[in-house]
Amino acid sequence: MMMEYEHGKKRKVRNRQHQPKAHFLSLRYLTICLCCFFVLLFFFLSSDRISVRSDSLRPSLRVPALSVLSSMDSIQRSFHGRFPPLRVGDRVQFPDHVLLILSTRVGRGVKELVCVYHGGRKEETLVLKSISSDEFDEFRSVVRCPNAPLNYSSSVDLQFNGDLVKKKMSDDEKVHDWAKVGYEAVIDGDTVVVFVKGLTRRPHKESDPSYYKCQFETGVEVLVTQALAAAQEVVRCVLPESLKLNPEMFRVSVIHIDPRGRSTPALPSVARVYGSEKKSEVKVKKKHELCVCTMLWNQAPFLREWIMYHSWLGVERWFIYDNNSDDDIQEEIELLNSENYNVSRHVWPWIKTQEAGFSHCAVRAKDECNWVGFFDVDEFYYFPTHRSQGLPSKNALSSLVSNYTSWGLVGEIRTECHSYGPSGLTTVPSQGVTVGYTCRQANPERHKSIIRPEMLTSSLLNEVHHFQMREGVGHMSLVESVAVVNHYKYQVWDTFKAKFQRRVATYVVDWQENQNQGSKDRAPGLGTEAIEPVDWNRRFCEVWDTGLKDLVLSNFADQVTGYLPWQRQQLQQD
Repeated sequence: MMMEYEHGKKRKVRNRQHQPKAHFLSLRYLTICLCCFFVLLFFFLSSDRISVRSDSLRPSLRVPALSVLSSMDSIQRSFHGRFPPLRVGDRVQFPDHVLLILSTRVGRGVKELVCVYHGGRKEETLVLKSISSDEFDEFRSVVRCPNAPLNYSSSVDLQFNGDLVKKKMSDDEKVHDWAKVGYEAVIDGDTVVVFVKGLTRRPHKESDPSYYKCQFETGVEVLVTQALAAAQEVVRCVLPESLKLNPEMFRVSVIHIDPRGRSTPALPSVARVYGSEKKSEVKVKKKHELCVCTMLWNQAPFLREWIMYHSWLGVERWFIYDNNSDDDIQEEIELLNSENYNVSRHVWPWIKTQEAGFSHCAVRAKDECNWVGFFDVDEFYYFPTHRSQGLPSKNALSSLVSNYTSWGLVGEIRTECHSYGPSGLTTVPSQGVTVGYTCRQANPERHKSIIRPEMLTSSLLNEVHHFQMREGVGHMSLVESVAVVNHYKYQVWDTFKAKFQRRVATYVVDWQENQNQGSKDRAPGLGTEAIEPVDWNRRFCEVWDTGLKDLVLSNFADQVTGYLPWQRQQLQQD
């Protein structure tokens, strides 16, 4: 009995001696396990391995094969708040920069992004600051990089500033030439409209669609369908039956067929369409009567006056195609939307493609709008008869187009333009262009159009100022006494000289080029350099016209301060 007691006592002592160590080990293992769990969870959630499809709202798990090194890099970026991982899907070489299209979204104006260039030997690298970044569509972003320096490849990589520069792993990354590439695509009913460079340069004419086909790559199969219409940089093709029933993400390009019936390889393409685009097509219960589409570059300071004034005239919806602006355009649009203006910004990184952009917008707006106006931020509709007869001008533009909505034979309303000069000013007018510029040329120039998008020809052929209508559909030209567009074309020099940077229209020569110097698309008397003439502020002044100025001051100016609602700087100071 005594022996059993002694043995039991010894066992208890040994157990007490081992208990602290076992307790310590259990806490240690628990701590390690918890740390590993949270690290893996953080890494898993910060990467793009889980993607929620907007069409089904079911998580789709993609687990690519990753090396331990790349996984650790991803974890390191995640801990630094740099996510999702940067993946360059496509590269396009423009004359003055390289456009990187990312398969992830990084947002607008990310200053930490740098462009990595590789030399002749893989270990040679050069890092330069990116020009800009922006959201491109629902799934992708774009980053603009400087052109590759001499002896460096245009196959640019991207990373965050401060990260370890990695060696180039392969040399097979393609860089597409902007002169020959498919760049955009949009679904239109049971067809797809593809925008492509390098097929035809025939301005303002339709092409024979039998010479073109579209090639669809889904990742599982390659499908080809015949073109239905073609003009300029637009090719419309039949959407394959399998994509109509089960639309997924696909890349689409164009095949050219020569007169002998021989097909060339499909042009390179960065144009992608996502299944969510077709599934999100919902018929609007009631269309907006009047919408407006424009393409701009660095027009944020002038946007508010233009939108507020034309909303007062009855415009309900705005489509802004942003052509690489680096000003505060996004912030301005967000502020306008907070004030109940219905404005959407569409990133359009493709240079000198205004006609294609307008065709793209016509397709997008068709399900939302009865009428769509295509005019610039420096162009303002004005109704002289309303002013002279004391008729209310509010909603005058929407009322005008509504009169033709039930007319089945009118698909376009054309309005002549008067071009205004600097009107003696040398600085930007604080009250806006409608009040500041009051002297114009005597004779009108060209016209601007408001169109019925469902009445356009299937090729979407346009000349910026007007679209081609379907057979049997005509246009209505308004007389100057009824309506006119005040085009503040020649503003003070500090504003006007920006036109020398780049023209947005495809078939209009840039002003730096020594061609067509007598064209109406140029300013008379100016050469190819942005040098201010001595008498610039007095040019283009033949008729003093204060009609729109008087209308704006009587309807928009604050009765106490006299300020106009777009005079933000003065309002903030007060």
